[in-house]
Amino acid sequence: MSLSLLLLVVLAIAAAGYVIGRRRAVSASGGDTRVLHSRPGYAGMSVFLFSAVPALLLIMVWLLAQPIIVDGRASALITDNDIPDGSSRGLVMSDVRRVADGLDLLVDSGQLDEDAVRTMRADLSDVRGRMGNVGVALGSSIRPSVFEAAKAYRSMNSVGRIGMSIVAIAVAGAGFAFALRRIEREFRARNVVEHFVKALLILCSLVAVLTTFGIIGSLVFETIHFFQMYPATEFFFGTVWSPRFGGGSDLGILPLVWGTFYISIVALLVAVPIGLLAAIYLSEYATKRVRAFAKPLIEVLAGIPTIVYGLFALITVGPLLRDYFAQPLGIGNSSSSVMTAGIVMGIMIIPFVSSLSDDIINAVPQSLRDGSLGLGATRSETIRQVVLPAALPGVVGAILLAASRAIGETMIVVLGAGAAAKLSLNPFEAMTTVTVKIVSQLTGDTEFASPETLVAFALGLTLFTVTLALNILALYIVRKYREQYE
Repeated sequence: MSLSLLLLVVLAIAAAGYVIGRRRAVSASGGDTRVLHSRPGYAGMSVFLFSAVPALLLIMVWLLAQPIIVDGRASALITDNDIPDGSSRGLVMSDVRRVADGLDLLVDSGQLDEDAVRTMRADLSDVRGRMGNVGVALGSSIRPSVFEAAKAYRSMNSVGRIGMSIVAIAVAGAGFAFALRRIEREFRARNVVEHFVKALLILCSLVAVLTTFGIIGSLVFETIHFFQMYPATEFFFGTVWSPRFGGGSDLGILPLVWGTFYISIVALLVAVPIGLLAAIYLSEYATKRVRAFAKPLIEVLAGIPTIVYGLFALITVGPLLRDYFAQPLGIGNSSSSVMTAGIVMGIMIIPFVSSLSDDIINAVPQSLRDGSLGLGATRSETIRQVVLPAALPGVVGAILLAASRAIGETMIVVLGAGAAAKLSLNPFEAMTTVTVKIVSQLTGDTEFASPETLVAFALGLTLFTVTLALNILALYIVRKYREQYE
């Protein structure tokens, strides 16, 4: 049974439980629902929740656990002798998964049947040709060991899907029967539903918290593994970034950190003044008609995909800066540069500064403005000396959000700044950032057993630490000025 069909079956059982549970509550009341503790709808909702939620949670956990278990068992079928020289177990398992997907496609298209799949052993050239016809790319020729592991992988996945369907429907049915049996005249259905929903909300909160800890844990453990293979001092204080898969890599982070901060600073120098001045105009000077027209247009910038900004940087801004600034001044010949990426990134994050700052400025009490104007201050003096200081904590938060967005940007940097890791003060030279190198080190078939791959986790943990430090600094500033005005 497909996943979508299974979900429809579970939801159908739950919907039927709502209708039957409501009718049972009405029947238990003898036709007078006023004698019930709760309204009949709560009784139906209790059956719905007990039928749907446990089954859906089971499906979610099963979908997360099954690939791990199946990969582990299929990998156990691959011996060390089955791994070719120059390859790895991870690459062989990639072939196993591709072959399994190819078998599924061949069976679905009618080119093979289940009996043929089960009986095939060594003559696999025809199967490989058929897989090529349906678009399945393999890293190497199909070996018998890989084919047997792929058949086992496919079989275990099939059994897992069937088992998940049976167990999920059984859990939904059990919840249906359990909740339906509890419905009677004195049943406190409303309390049950509210406690159930509260527990569900707590579970969702725990998922978010545990996800955060899971992200941090994965970064920390893989980073520790990386530092067991590569010296930490060379990583943090090295000035050369030159990864070479196979050994002899120089993995100094300083050029990447410098490029990240350089491009982000240029972006903030563009976005903060423009965004803040736009927010001041919209909140203090613009008429309602102008504000209703201008603010949505500014916020449209936040909805443009970053790849579009990257193309804008590559095709328009980069050549413009090269032809009219870099080449005439003799300081650069490339359209990919820090200035290109910084300007375009600054344009992208203007809405983050302007919209949030506008909301914060509008939240400043009107009584502060009236008091300042009543004492003889002009409107501009009121904005500079009263409104902006009162709104400073929120403005700092807006700038922090914009900075975090700039630090984490990748696509604009790839197309606008290039991929050169270097230490330079020239803003018209190509540079790169930490996020770009994280992507490049994890692109393609990678084996998480080399420092050239594991360095991506060390880069990610470093970026996380820097962002956390910025958050702490901003929180300190916000609290300091907030105390001043409270």
